[in-house]
Amino acid sequence: MNGPAGSKRAAAIAIAVLLAITACGGEDAATRAASGKVALALNWKPEPEFGGIYEAQRTGAFARRGLTLELTGGPGAPVVQMVEAGKVEFGIAAADEVVLARDRGTDIVAVFATYQTNPQGIMVHAARGLRSLADVFAAGGTLAVEPGVAYTKFLEKHYDLAKMKIVPYGYSVAPFLSDPAMAQQVFVTAEPIAARRQGADPQVFLIAESGFNPYAAVVITTGARARGETKRVADFVAALREGWRGYLDDPTETNALMGRLNQEMDAETFRLGAAAQAPLIENEFTKQHGIGAMSLERWTQLAAQLGTLGLLDGTPKPAE
Repeated sequence: MNGPAGSKRAAAIAIAVLLAITACGGEDAATRAASGKVALALNWKPEPEFGGIYEAQRTGAFARRGLTLELTGGPGAPVVQMVEAGKVEFGIAAADEVVLARDRGTDIVAVFATYQTNPQGIMVHAARGLRSLADVFAAGGTLAVEPGVAYTKFLEKHYDLAKMKIVPYGYSVAPFLSDPAMAQQVFVTAEPIAARRQGADPQVFLIAESGFNPYAAVVITTGARARGETKRVADFVAALREGWRGYLDDPTETNALMGRLNQEMDAETFRLGAAAQAPLIENEFTKQHGIGAMSLERWTQLAAQLGTLGLLDGTPKPAE
């Protein structure tokens, strides 16, 4: 996904398999379209970042528009490839994945952006008294991050990380809990909550503070589908928007539903995660343009940043 952690890999894989078993039934896209079925591939486990999707399914927002939602995917799912190949109509990806896929010639487009502010961050111990990302890197210590991803490259380019000992991110808060000089990548709905509930006092600096702020939990489809099935795509987006409105207003019932599907998280963690992400999903822009709305300016900025990082071979056309 875009970053949340879980230490129990076997359980994560089991959930992914369960989702896959219940989805699509081997039907092709044309057959599903004729019956009103629509498949969406997730890139992680049922957690608050997908709350609006499960809310829309639970409350009938898709059904009222003649759509039957089927969920598939899970941790490690090749979502972009699944959408490109027509295995599913929609998927969840990061905005930088969309730009990189298009640079490789993949006909993928974004139709809905869940997070207006990217939920990735760097977590430190509050006792260190750090006040910014720049402070984190100037202070030194150990930094656990996933190497090679776009935001890691951006940080390396825009900050002096010479004082940091860089280690691979290990999908656990255990090293952080035992090392007062440790910093690590996080997803705001996951690791900081886990660390706090285990007695730590974490402080999180969002990656967006650096100026790198790609949309996250972006819903993608193919450009051909967006152009050729405009009503179906519009209905799907409208259902998502309705679902997210309901989840932001009251996530209780849908959290309970997701909790039955993902028993690694308890009810309190779901509650705290939903609260932590709310201001990253809804802001003044979405109040004017609707939840999930996007701007050409943001996509243009992201494409320019990825180009500066040397991650693109060509010159993307953000309007596409």
